[in-house]
Amino acid sequence: MLSSLRTQHIDEIDDSGAWLSIGDLMSALLMIFALLLISALVQISESQESSKNKRILIIQGINKALNEANIEVEADPVTGDISILDSVLFEQGDYTLKDSGKTFLDKFIPIYSNVVFQSEDIAEEVSRIIVEGHSSREGGFSYNMELSVKRANSVSYYIYNMDFDKKQEFFDKTLLAGRGPLDADKNSDNAADRKVMFRFQFKGQELLGSFEQSGLKNVE
Repeated sequence: MLSSLRTQHIDEIDDSGAWLSIGDLMSALLMIFALLLISALVQISESQESSKNKRILIIQGINKALNEANIEVEADPVTGDISILDSVLFEQGDYTLKDSGKTFLDKFIPIYSNVVFQSEDIAEEVSRIIVEGHSSREGGFSYNMELSVKRANSVSYYIYNMDFDKKQEFFDKTLLAGRGPLDADKNSDNAADRKVMFRFQFKGQELLGSFEQSGLKNVE
């Protein structure tokens, strides 16, 4: 009887020891998981901060270079969007670049490209360069959509025939889009809505809207 009680007591101690060992193991695993999670969050935060700094550098660099060249457009300080009014590029209702439009692009594009491709690290932050046509609400919807696409294409085609640094890299990232009157003033015909925009899609961002991809073979 005494021997049986001793055996039972030893078994209870062994069982208790086993559970303590499993508990210690689970605690250690949870601690390791927590450390890995914290490390991952720190890396994500650092990566996001690095990307933010690169985007600021690109946008500020473009605005500084444009200002020094006396080009009277500027990039949005948050998005990097640049709007060029159709009065600079085209006659009203037309999609053929006029001389002032060609002169503008001759000055603007080399500066824009030089900033974006100033280093491989900076260039990698830009996934796409979107050439986007817009129109006001004047006229029919289908007409304005077609006109906006043709204007974006005319700008892209002229750039394709220019000679500037990193031209191939520029077109590797280029997309064309026609937004027509989709983003125009809903209440009136606003001349400021008739424009061509240069926009960035930065690394990791969702591509908003439906864009027509432009490779070299698509520039007509």
